[in-house]
Amino acid sequence: MLTGKQKRYLRKEAHHLNPIFQVGKMGVNENMIEQINEALEKRELIKVSILQNNMDDKTDVADQLTQGTNAELVQVIGNIIVLYKESKENKQLQLP
Repeated sequence: MLTGKQKRYLRKEAHHLNPIFQVGKMGVNENMIEQINEALEKRELIKVSILQNNMDDKTDVADQLTQGTNAELVQVIGNIIVLYKESKENKQLQLP
């Protein structure tokens, strides 16, 4: 579980990132979760955008992604979800 200080730090680090995944009309699926997991292993911190044609609730999508990937939810802002998962081999971020 992330502390408030750690979440603030991660939000700051994620600010300049562009979303690398998009959740569309079909919602979250196994293939997407697998790809997001691989991206988290490489980058640790990613943004996922929810397209306007997705009718699911943003928090439900965020829950599905965090449970599927075992990542930490840093923030949901607008239609953007920020996820963090500590990398086993490509450790880049040093949490406060």
